[in-house]
This record gives sequence, structure tokens and C-alpha cells, in this order.
Amino acid sequence: MLHITVPAQELFDNETQEFILIKEQNLVMEHSLISISKWEAKWKKPYFSKDKTDDEVLDYFRCMTVTPQKVDPLIYRYLSVENINQIKDYIDDSMTATTIKDRPGSRRNSEIVTSEIIYYWMIAQQIPIEFEKWHINRLLTLIKVCAIKNDPNAPKMSRSAIAKQNRAINNARRAKYKTRG
Repeated sequence: MLHITVPAQELFDNETQEFILIKEQNLVMEHSLISISKWEAKWKKPYFSKDKTDDEVLDYFRCMTVTPQKVDPLIYRYLSVENINQIKDYIDDSMTATTIKDRPGSRRNSEIVTSEIIYYWMIAQQIPIEFEKWHINRLLTLIKVCAIKNDPNAPKMSRSAIAKQNRAINNARRAKYKTRG
């Protein structure tokens, strides 16, 4: 979860010719499958599409908000540059140490990914529904790991490749800890 503070501000609205006082607001946000589902239900388009208007982006920030107290909807229009950068960095974070290399000869899937597709992947991989609250990048990595581990056609490492990998790991540990065995 991301915790941000939107600073108190006094602004002038040119349309209404009035001053607006924004109180400081603490927001708790999560970039999760739930947030994406809410956003897609409203906008009727895949979240992972590239073309989002400023209003759609700000509304996604609203969908990400899980702050227990009521949040003034206008607060999203007055996020500071620092707030927006914090949110973008949080959205882009992998949230995992796992990295997955593309297999040689594998093709990228051109399927349009929506929240329902991701829920299907979760069901197909028997991932509990509670994981819908995970950061979406971490959840997608888990789905990929499950698919790879459950793939009966996945190439297996040969005994010699496993032995070579183990030797390399052991040599690296010996070097790191300055031991002989």
C-alpha cells in the first residue's frame, strides 16, 4: 500500500472566480486487481491500454484509494507533482525479487488483458481470490510463475546443466565468504 499526503493549499478557480481551500489529506492507495476492476467497470475499456485521458488517470487514482475516511473527490485534481510521481513510481514498482526470462522461441501474447482475464488466470492457476488485493505487478508475476511451473511442456534442465549451475553457485559462495568448501 502507498501512503501519501496531499498538502493543504489555497487556490483560485478561474471558472468560478472563487478561492478554494484544500485541507491536507492523507490517502492510502493500492494498485490492485480490485482497483483495476473498479476503473474498467466505469470506463468500459482495458486498464492496460496505452491511451488514457487525464480524467481517466485521475479517476484511476480515485479507484486506487482505500482510505477508510471519506475523501473529497476534488482532492485528485490538486495532487502535487511529488504526489503524482510517488503514485507513478508505486504503480511501476515490480514489488518482487522474481524475474522471468522469456523462453527462446516463445511469442508474446497479443490478447487484450482485462480484469476478467486476470481473474480467469487466477482461477485457472488456483490462486486464492484474496490475492486480488496484491499489487498488480506482483500478482501478474505470481500468475506467470504458476503457469511456468505447471507447464508440462516446459523444458527441464539436464543433470549436467543442474550440476554446472550448482558449481557456479558454490564457487560464488566460496568467493563471497572466502572459504574453501
